[in-house]
Amino acid sequence: HGFAHFRTELKHITMGNVGCGTKRGEPPAPVGILGSKMPDFELDSTLGKTSLYKVFGEKWGILFSHPADFTPICTTELGMAQEYLAEFEKRGVVIAGLSCNDSESHKEWLKDIEAYTEKKRGKAYKPTYPIFADTKREVAHMLGMIDMGHVSDKGIPLPARKVFIVDSKKTIRCTLCYPAATGRNFDEILRVIDSMQLTTAEKLATPANWKQGEDCVLLPNLKGEEAKAYNPTLIELPSGKEYLRTTKCPALEGKQ
Repeated sequence: HGFAHFRTELKHITMGNVGCGTKRGEPPAPVGILGSKMPDFELDSTLGKTSLYKVFGEKWGILFSHPADFTPICTTELGMAQEYLAEFEKRGVVIAGLSCNDSESHKEWLKDIEAYTEKKRGKAYKPTYPIFADTKREVAHMLGMIDMGHVSDKGIPLPARKVFIVDSKKTIRCTLCYPAATGRNFDEILRVIDSMQLTTAEKLATPANWKQGEDCVLLPNLKGEEAKAYNPTLIELPSGKEYLRTTKCPALEGKQ
């Protein structure tokens, strides 16, 4: 019965968004995909009722969802997010969490997160960023945060471990999605942010396993004097096509 209720609820929410921002007969505007605008929403949170746009302001932002309060992997993740907060702030990035429990549950959970991090990380990391209470699952459904393979005792699918990274214009630049049993890698999230902020400011791309400070690649359409300015090194390939050109990584300061 719980799963049937979920299907009805999902249909209601989906139908409610059909046609948003489009003319009759056209497909609905995509929500939550790369290049689209992150929708705003207002919910109660651990810091009181607020909206996503108010939290992010004019900065880059990360919204990450969690299956449920008082669960082991989520507890490690929220503590780690707080531990990495200084690194996010250094990059001009604001973070916010989201779960389908209510804000009072969130606030009680913070005590466990604080105690866990003190025992395992050697320092107490109590989240100071907001954790939204999406009790009706409306935001989770709207943004495709649901994990159909992970259900509650009532048979209702729970939120996945999803990450949305948006830029200062609220454009979705990256999404990551992890299953319930796999905790997120915050070093990877920082790496992706470094890459996106660099490649937003420069006409470059970053190769596989790139880390801040390592060589970058010129975009294929970068020609002439613009390309020469990067003093590139051409990688000769059997095809004879001159498309793989590397260059030293420019400084990231002030690139946000």
